[in-house]
Amino acid sequence: MDRIAEIQQALRVAQLDGWLFYDFHNRDLIAYRILGLDAAKMTTRRWYYFVPAEGQPRKLCHSVEPHRLDPLPGAKKIYLPWQQMQALLKETLGDARRVAMQYSPNCQIPYVSMADAGTVELVRSFGVEIVTSADLVQRFEAFVGDEAFATHLEAGRRMHAILDATWAEIARRVKAGTPTELEIQEHMLELYRKHGMAWHDKPIVAVGPHAADPHFEPRPDNTVPIKPGDRVLIDLWAKVDAPGAIYFDITWMGYVGSEIPDDYARVFAIARDARDAGVKLIEERVAKGTPVAGWEVDRAVRAHIEAKGYGPYFVHRTGHCIGEEVHGNGANIDNLETKDERRLVPGTLFSIEPGIYLPEFGVRTEIDCYVSTKNEVIVSGPRQQEIVKIV
Repeated sequence: MDRIAEIQQALRVAQLDGWLFYDFHNRDLIAYRILGLDAAKMTTRRWYYFVPAEGQPRKLCHSVEPHRLDPLPGAKKIYLPWQQMQALLKETLGDARRVAMQYSPNCQIPYVSMADAGTVELVRSFGVEIVTSADLVQRFEAFVGDEAFATHLEAGRRMHAILDATWAEIARRVKAGTPTELEIQEHMLELYRKHGMAWHDKPIVAVGPHAADPHFEPRPDNTVPIKPGDRVLIDLWAKVDAPGAIYFDITWMGYVGSEIPDDYARVFAIARDARDAGVKLIEERVAKGTPVAGWEVDRAVRAHIEAKGYGPYFVHRTGHCIGEEVHGNGANIDNLETKDERRLVPGTLFSIEPGIYLPEFGVRTEIDCYVSTKNEVIVSGPRQQEIVKIV
């Protein structure tokens, strides 16, 4: 089944009259990916592509860029003055009364909220109800099938080898001197290259108070030495360097020494058990065939940390969608920054990564979780149960 037929089938299931794609200046990259358009080619004028639940798609392009949507099927209309654009857009929508757009009520899910307010107002002025395309986007932009998941598992095998080698390298360098966070990060990037990985951002290597910053970035002006007695956070994400490969993203905690401090072990255990509470909820719901949404998993994880008195120190969502980009456009595990009501449907891959960030140190434990096409819940790779002793 081709992509347009798949979209139309999904629209009928959702009881929608159509899906209106719209872009200006390459702002909606979701539209380009779903439709298979070249996003590298600059779009300087507005275009619209309407996929109805039944019948042929319809295109509306500016006269300066009349061929922008030529790779797509459907009849085409050309506009020049703005008055003509508005009239032809209304004509393009036809009798449609309930249409999906990259829009989110109250911007609740900003990851898909690409249509500007003025365009939403214009379409509504035609008597059209606009609903969010969030669930449709998840189906077409964030679905991870069996073959794609295999690339994720392969990335996981390589990343855990890199992680093990990094712990060993920290131990070796501490014995010989005082390596810095930045030096260990650079060593990890060498390992990435050696293992054939691709990445966009560098891994996090953070010690002590630096680990209390969830997105700490070691630089020449802020890096500190790693020495005996230090608490070390390593967050690493990358994918196999191949087309269509899926990211793997984990965070582990270590300690330079053989005796883990009690406070460190206690806080880590709270985050670990909260992580596992999230997995348990998903497993229970999937086993019963009961829907589970991203916000519900966040609530379960956060409730455990709050019950232990550390709620104010868990300052980010519990997890994010994972795909060909490390932060994908599917359901996030979030009831803090947003209330993500999207369901964790088969083909959904996401992180679960609770953190507790105290002034003296921070902990985070991150795993990747997958709801398979066979409705299995799979944690891809080992779950950290105890802090690694770096000796």
